[in-house]
Amino acid sequence: MAEILSVPSRFNGPLESGHGGYCSAVVASYVGGPAEVTLRSPVPLETALDVKREGEGTVRVLEGETLVAEGSLTAELDIEVPEPVGLEEARAAKARYRGSTEGLFSHCFVCGPARQDALGVFAGIVEGRELVASPWTPPEWTADEAGEVSPEYVWAVMDCPTYFAVYRDGELPTSFLGRMAARIDAPVAAGEEHVVMSWPISADGRKQHAGAAVVSGSGDVLAVARALMIEPRENL
Repeated sequence: MAEILSVPSRFNGPLESGHGGYCSAVVASYVGGPAEVTLRSPVPLETALDVKREGEGTVRVLEGETLVAEGSLTAELDIEVPEPVGLEEARAAKARYRGSTEGLFSHCFVCGPARQDALGVFAGIVEGRELVASPWTPPEWTADEAGEVSPEYVWAVMDCPTYFAVYRDGELPTSFLGRMAARIDAPVAAGEEHVVMSWPISADGRKQHAGAAVVSGSGDVLAVARALMIEPRENL
């Protein structure tokens, strides 16, 4: 029997499609283990999508004949995490958040300031450092019975800050998540204040690479990610 997934409408990034980090984690769940997911087209909401396993550790997600996403196991996530940002620094950085209450991402379920039930990850510049950060206290509904936050929410909160890390000042061009790889090394506890931080890695024309991490209040790195964002050609 074919496997089917559907992304609920509440988990949007852009106004009309699924949140990149959340959707990447859902696809990764069919792979198992540390995974890399490539988003080939906007993920439609409230739509039955076919999940096709292409062999051990590889999966494709389609809407009819349209390839939506591909996922595969990644042996290792080669990323160097900067010195973790502390809670006080992250709280101060949040006040410098540059997101808008209008526009394509204004109602993003992670960082949309126009949305009352957003996860509230509003990453702003950390003074004296080339990165952004936000405090984050995961709500209880994001966790399982043991109080551990589900992977799709951990991936999701590491996605949005990468945009603000690579566009720390100047214009905020339209850019979409194209690929994300993530690894969760330790449980993220609901109800406890954490720090989500992100930093730029490299840029190549329309392509921007950034890293991200979820850090405990005591400075332990719990999860890491690497993201590729792509600006549409019409931005140029």
